[in-house]
Amino acid sequence: MALAWRRLRTSLRTLQMCPSSLGASWISVSRLTLHTKPSMPSCDFSPEKYQSLPYSRALEIHKQHLSPVETAFFQKPLMLHQGHMEWLFDSEGNRYLDFFSGIVTVSVGHCHPKVTAVAQKQMDRLWHTSSVFFHPPMHEYAEKLSALLPEPLKVIFLVNSGSEANDLAMVMARAYSNHTDIISFRGAYHGCSPYTLGLTNVGLYKMDLPCGTGCQPTMCPDVFRGPWGGSYCRDSPVQTVRKCSCAPDCCQAKEQYIEQFKETLNTSVAKSIAGFFAEPIQGVNGVVQYPKKFLKEAFALVRERGGVCIADEVQTGFGRLGSHFWGFQTHDVLPDIVTMAKGIGNGFPMAAVVTTPEIAKSLAKCLHHFSTFGGSPLACVVGSAVLEVIKEEDLQKNSQEVGTYMLLKFAELRNEFDIVGDVRGKGLMIGIEMVQDKMSRHPLPKTEVNQIHEDCKDMGLLVGRGGSFSQTFRITPPMCITKPEVDFAFEVFRSALIQHLERRTK
Repeated sequence: MALAWRRLRTSLRTLQMCPSSLGASWISVSRLTLHTKPSMPSCDFSPEKYQSLPYSRALEIHKQHLSPVETAFFQKPLMLHQGHMEWLFDSEGNRYLDFFSGIVTVSVGHCHPKVTAVAQKQMDRLWHTSSVFFHPPMHEYAEKLSALLPEPLKVIFLVNSGSEANDLAMVMARAYSNHTDIISFRGAYHGCSPYTLGLTNVGLYKMDLPCGTGCQPTMCPDVFRGPWGGSYCRDSPVQTVRKCSCAPDCCQAKEQYIEQFKETLNTSVAKSIAGFFAEPIQGVNGVVQYPKKFLKEAFALVRERGGVCIADEVQTGFGRLGSHFWGFQTHDVLPDIVTMAKGIGNGFPMAAVVTTPEIAKSLAKCLHHFSTFGGSPLACVVGSAVLEVIKEEDLQKNSQEVGTYMLLKFAELRNEFDIVGDVRGKGLMIGIEMVQDKMSRHPLPKTEVNQIHEDCKDMGLLVGRGGSFSQTFRITPPMCITKPEVDFAFEVFRSALIQHLERRTK
């Protein structure tokens, strides 16, 4: 379905309700609490009737046979049943607007018709060969993907996940430079494999056991929560409320953070290093943006030490940031290695590492790299279809237009509520950081953030979480989202904040 037609139809039918195959109103996700719920936009899709495991049985199986690590949102985790574009449906027949996209993974929409059709067609033809055989989908996809990257980033290694991609990028950096030390930001998330855990600097993912040796953290140039920052720092329509004396074209915070980066280079690593990993915008840490021009200067400093620069585009790539297809382009830098996953396959498990011919050859000299499932026929046709949909439906432009509209809309909440400390981001990657008050910027207690999160869910909106204290709401919907749906999400979030303040008063 063309995105333009979907926008028009949604605008005309915003106040209508979807039919329910289960006899329940899709608008009423659960009973009213303190306020009338915002009216959910319409949806022309009716899910199948849920006929699988009872919730209680699924809960038993989960406790007995699945990981005991608690990752599910909400006191009563949702049992999701079906998805359609920006909508999700649970086992009880409730409909939700998905503003987290399976952790920034569903790029073009749940079960997008074109992506689903090409996958089904390929499943009837050939699923798997491994890379010991050629197959056309792999070569067709490599040509399409490489065309979207600047010279000399033209050699592609197809793998299965972001962690695997960053693992491989670490090996590449060390093989090419013949050095060991790799730097990454505090608050960075680059994976949860034994190797990438060294790069990841989020407390939840740190272990008492040794892993990921040769990795050094450096200060994250966070202009809201860090020691320096002001009102001109970010590449965003919305800046922090912190004041500064900088001119629009000269950022003192950037200079201070660069000095901290130099301190890391001078004291914490060898004279020659292997590389530096950076997300163009930090995802797990709560959509943290750096001062403009920071990465450009940091990349130059790394290269002076013999290191390579790696852009982790797992969450920021494929047009999500709106102004550019890749996040690194928003910083006016050219990395030596780019890693990508998540949105690359719209939820299908696939990933890639893209680098220069020179770096690729240096890896081949010291490692016979191989991935059994990387670049499978099924993955490659899905990847190609995702690229085609992004282009055909102009989803990068939609990310820019709807994302900017949403940023400015949610920034109104910061002006209205003292507990909304910061609204930031670019395109359809937005963070809303909750604080006890704007003056102290102390994070809002997790129990209170949890309740706001629950209230949003109860009104039909699913958002993510991030930050060192889980204090930031992450807003990353599928790129097919429309402005009327943003309006609904805004009203839901505002209602949840009002309910929270009323609970505080009582």
